[in-house]
Amino acid sequence: MKLRIEDSASVSIGLRAKTGRAIAVVLCGRLDAPQVLKRVELKLADPAFPETSQPYHEVLDLPWEKAQTAVRKIASRIEKLASKEVARLVREAQAEGAIVCGVGIVGAGDRNLEKIGSTHIRAHAAEGVLFRKVLEVGAAANALPNRLFDERNLDQTAELELKLPIAKIKAQLAEMGRSAGSPWRADEKAAATAAWVALAAKRRESSK
Repeated sequence: MKLRIEDSASVSIGLRAKTGRAIAVVLCGRLDAPQVLKRVELKLADPAFPETSQPYHEVLDLPWEKAQTAVRKIASRIEKLASKEVARLVREAQAEGAIVCGVGIVGAGDRNLEKIGSTHIRAHAAEGVLFRKVLEVGAAANALPNRLFDERNLDQTAELELKLPIAKIKAQLAEMGRSAGSPWRADEKAAATAAWVALAAKRRESSK
């Protein structure tokens, strides 16, 4: 889908962290009616290294402290993947005449993982945090300002910062989906919301 980038060449990237991947939405245009410039999936797992898909599941049998140490090398590999994938997305946006001004990342918030008794549940929770953090590393590696949005309170944050009621935000997200086409699920909407808030923050900053 080819769009004309209106009002400003600045665009923002929204990333929804998932295990082994991320949903990316690039927004451009007016703040009251942003448009989807690009929607892609970033690969954060390397098939040549299966442990990168669920790193904490690889160390389920280890005590928690040793498990964290063992995962560091795997995490480093995933960080490199994330940096390359973000760089590719930035290049694609630039090819459309856009200037990427920032990244909003939706994912699991920090929590005390050690207190989770079930090793399997803890592995899933730890991977949620890890794949969010590697996106932060990937954005920073590409010199992009980035901000974390906790998946648990994204709607409240969007209402506050966009100064719009959640019903209006959801209606606009639905309109974005109609224009962008399928797939447009909860993950794409979350990524778009993060991109929208990031774009609004940058535009406010630029207008000062």
